Amino acid sequence: MPSQPSQPSQPSQQPVPSQPADPQPSAPGPQTPAAPAPKSPPASVPGAAPAPADGPPAPQQVLADGRARAGASPWAPGTAARAGYRVPPPPVETWLTRIRSRPPGPIPAAALWSALATAVLSALLLGDGLGLNLLLVAVPATLTAYFAAVAAGRRIRPWTAVWGLGGLALLVVPALLDAGWPTFLAVVSALGLASLALHGSRGWRGILLSPLGLVDSIGPGVAWAWRGMRERAGDAHGRVGPVLRTTAVAVGLLVVFGALFAGADAAFADLLGALMPDVSVTEGPWRFLLFALGLVGALAVARTAAAPLRWDRLKARPGRPRARLEWALPLIVLNLLFAAFNAVQLAVLFGGYEKVLSQTGLTYAAYARQGFWQLLWATLLTLAVIALALRWAPRDGARDRTLVRSVLGTLCLLTLVVVASALRRMDLYVDAYGLTRLRVSVAAVELWLGLVLVLIMAAGLLGARRLPLPRAVAASAAAGVLTFGLMSPDALVAERNVQRYERTKKIDVGYLDGLSADAVPALDRLPEPLRSCALRNIARDLDAGETPWYAVSLSETRAQDILERRGVSVTGYSCTPQRDRFRDSDEFDDVDEFDRYDY
Repeated sequence: MPSQPSQPSQPSQQPVPSQPADPQPSAPGPQTPAAPAPKSPPASVPGAAPAPADGPPAPQQVLADGRARAGASPWAPGTAARAGYRVPPPPVETWLTRIRSRPPGPIPAAALWSALATAVLSALLLGDGLGLNLLLVAVPATLTAYFAAVAAGRRIRPWTAVWGLGGLALLVVPALLDAGWPTFLAVVSALGLASLALHGSRGWRGILLSPLGLVDSIGPGVAWAWRGMRERAGDAHGRVGPVLRTTAVAVGLLVVFGALFAGADAAFADLLGALMPDVSVTEGPWRFLLFALGLVGALAVARTAAAPLRWDRLKARPGRPRARLEWALPLIVLNLLFAAFNAVQLAVLFGGYEKVLSQTGLTYAAYARQGFWQLLWATLLTLAVIALALRWAPRDGARDRTLVRSVLGTLCLLTLVVVASALRRMDLYVDAYGLTRLRVSVAAVELWLGLVLVLIMAAGLLGARRLPLPRAVAASAAAGVLTFGLMSPDALVAERNVQRYERTKKIDVGYLDGLSADAVPALDRLPEPLRSCALRNIARDLDAGETPWYAVSLSETRAQDILERRGVSVTGYSCTPQRDRFRDSDEFDDVDEFDRYDY
């Protein structure tokens, strides 16, 4: 005898799709109802009548008391499953979907206008060199990010302001200095701080990976702006004409009256010519490329500000804690080694280098130079040891925290003595053989590493909440780059070598004539003909009088004034005899082959 067709368990008043009855076989056994074929959900129509018996359910939603509300979609969570329809599985979460923010809303009009201003300024100002123009281009790009972030509901937090203002401050370096290497460091650091301001990262991964978020937003940023422009073009179809007419009238008035005033007064014509960029037809492709780069970059910044990648959601597995003895014994042995080395350094400091040199058989330069590089590597490796030790440190309670702080704190203190010893050796080496770009750079790096050690010790004492170590290290790096640029390393190199010449009558003019215009004020104090020998290449490469005002640094302008006032002349004199004489001396053997400053 056939049984009744089985139906899913549900409230009695819920409409369900009817199913044909399946005849039951004569043999007893479990019954398996036939699975309904998957069907696409119908469109929701308010007030629709119930579906026929062989169709999908009516567009109704079952309420808590079993009643159906007309006009509601039957495809709310759980409704399709109760109705017997197949539900698609939820999407699989990956690390990339975990860090992505929700897609932003429509791009604000203010962000579009700011991006356009960034592109126009990039095309007009960035083709003649680097100077104040970088800061002028960065201002509308910053406004683009601000408008996009505000429209997305993001707030400016204190650290966001620190990163943003720090990035703008770093762009002052190209406006002040002529040297390319501190300018490069400043521009790269400014991009890093901008990415931190846009992402709001807190941990090490966010600080290191934030620049990748800007690259990820290039394509989505352009598409986001294109959709916003199409929507606004459709909504404001009748307002495009007045805007275009107003712009055309304003540009026409400026051109006509500007030309009249320029023809009426030569001084005004010179001022107008100095302020306006000189754009020729032959530079058209280059200017168009700069326009495209400025526009795409500004849109990527806006997209990142509206929907940044949340790098801090990437969590690393903590290292397996080690036993106290297993963890502490190697570090204690390392501390003893550092203590023995520092004791020798103190003995050298009080006993004098002459005694050590007589015992080791090294020359003065070899002792100072060789020791510095070894101690620099020792400092870097110590930071790596501290990072690994923190990952595997025991963390069962207060006793473990006290052990970790005492052992690593002692290691940091002993490493600070190593840093001081390395800097002292570099100072002795510079006094003997002069300052170079490489020497001032590595000394600055050693100073920053010492500051990082101090920050690690402070974070261990105060805790991560009071002193966020990743942000503090990033801020110290940016401050170090800014300080390094503002102190003008080329000018410092020239100043120290001029002072050394006044004391020892030794100077390497062949090295100094390769410096930038930043070194001109110091080299101008040399007696002739050394002065002209040191300044001849700088004077030949300097074109501050032909470069637009926005692409000339303050150092170039100052150097141009000095050279025009005093001139450079090497007629009747060879600038190489002193170098040839010192190459044949014994002192030349002590020169660093990787960083030569000959005499």
